Amino acid sequence: MATLGMSPADKQAVDAFRKDVVEPSMSKLVVIDFWAEWCGPCKALGPVIEKVTDDYAPKGVLLAKIDVDKNNFIASQFQVRSIPTVYAMFQGQLVADLTSARTESQLRAMLDQILRQLPISGEAADAEAELEPLIAMGEQVLADGDAERALAIFDQIAEMAPDHAVVAAGRVRALTTLGRHDEAQGALDAIQGDAAKAPEVERARAALSLAREAQPVGDLAGLAARAAANPEDMDARYELAGGQMAAGDREGAAETLLAMVRDDRAWNEGAARQRLLKLFEVVGLEDPWVAGQRRKLSQILFG
Repeated sequence: MATLGMSPADKQAVDAFRKDVVEPSMSKLVVIDFWAEWCGPCKALGPVIEKVTDDYAPKGVLLAKIDVDKNNFIASQFQVRSIPTVYAMFQGQLVADLTSARTESQLRAMLDQILRQLPISGEAADAEAELEPLIAMGEQVLADGDAERALAIFDQIAEMAPDHAVVAAGRVRALTTLGRHDEAQGALDAIQGDAAKAPEVERARAALSLAREAQPVGDLAGLAARAAANPEDMDARYELAGGQMAAGDREGAAETLLAMVRDDRAWNEGAARQRLLKLFEVVGLEDPWVAGQRRKLSQILFG
């Protein structure tokens, strides 16, 4: 924004804009709200913008309010022809027009989309970067079968980030693997707000549900022989699948459930298919093993 030939007042406004908006935008996402005291819609939208940007401040979002009456030159440089006009700036460039967002949910959705695409620096982003390797360690230890150590790792991370959905979900899955189902349910119930809807929490919820319904079988080999001798005994086959899951044999459980779906997909209101889908969710929908099993299920259902 050139200052040559401007009045002292305009030059002062430009200098202030550079300091308050352009410079912070080098590392943060600056939401610029062009408004005026006499503008009714501005007064309605202003509190919404202020609340959302305040909530998003830890993510690297900053609000700059520009009174067009006091900063007419700045407004003209951005070709503001009506108010409210709301832009997002990053590294000195406008990256989005947020004017159409008139509700909290709309503005949050637009900001979430922008933040996913830009390298915004904020407290939350920095903290997340520190937690990522620790969470990965906990997940790896849990995948390797050492649930006790995994729980200890997730407990330590939870002290650093008590409201982190992924960490909370990891604790629930570790407790579930250890058979401490009541503690796992208590930990699930303690997850509040949007965190409770996170995919990782849904996965942990499915793991606990599956663990409670998949009961261990004392004579698993005997049950398998009985189910093989009488394939029409779907109850025995369903119990076998539960026993296989309880024993950690997901391959065997999947084979049993897939065969049940192939033989009678409507049995017990599709219970075999529902249990199989829950197993997929517990393992992780992006897991290569799940992808292979889903292809087998699709071939049975639609092949």
